[in-house]
Amino acid sequence: MPAPLQVSIQGRVARLTLDRPAHNAFDDALIGELGAELGRLARDAGVRALVLTGNGPSFSAGADANWMKRMAAASEADNQADSERLAALMRTLNFFPKPTIARVNGAAIGGGVGLVACCDIAIAADTAKFALSEVKLGLVPAVISPYVIAAIGPRQARRLFVSAEIIDAHEALRIDLVHRVVAADNLDETIARELDLLAKGAPLAQREAKQLALAMSGMTKARAAATDTENAALIARLRVGAEGQAGLSAFLDKQPPPWIKEP
Repeated sequence: MPAPLQVSIQGRVARLTLDRPAHNAFDDALIGELGAELGRLARDAGVRALVLTGNGPSFSAGADANWMKRMAAASEADNQADSERLAALMRTLNFFPKPTIARVNGAAIGGGVGLVACCDIAIAADTAKFALSEVKLGLVPAVISPYVIAAIGPRQARRLFVSAEIIDAHEALRIDLVHRVVAADNLDETIARELDLLAKGAPLAQREAKQLALAMSGMTKARAAATDTENAALIARLRVGAEGQAGLSAFLDKQPPPWIKEP
């Protein structure tokens, strides 16, 4: 079975490429590998910056259907443990000690939006789409919520959390989910310019500057860890509840959920 994550290091830049056939959707294997690789690269003194991207037409299209099917049948305790692993991944990326760039090559859905929000710099192709689609499944974007809200603010988050609207790259730029939108064929050139800017900064100063910005916004590792536990409990409760079970079943069966009434 091919690895779900491709890792390359060129000079002082590490690149992590999500590489799963189902539009780079999350499953437990990808979560584990991405978390482990972030830990390794955090300790690698030769790495000065990290680029996170996806292979193929998508950046990361949310949760894998087979993974969701397994978790829909799991207990609330198992669902909480599973959600805490995803929360830990997001927390690790958010507090990664070196500058991070999201190279958003295509669709970012659900947890994919969380990855974008956790990166210091987000550059999107003009063809990229974004959605927080969890309410369509009877769920909520629980474990990614602290990072998405920090990026776009509570007002925009409330709109997108409850509507599950698909937005384009220019709307994502307007609400501060991404910092720049470029033509898809200019994506690598733009990333290279950002990396050149980052290379001019002192590594310890960059690490402290990043932590300063997070701390001044009220986000610390300890606070994030406590919030993650609460949010993992919330998503676990919703997954095993009647509405979540109905929504997941409808999604997996490619049927409309019961709260949508036919005209």
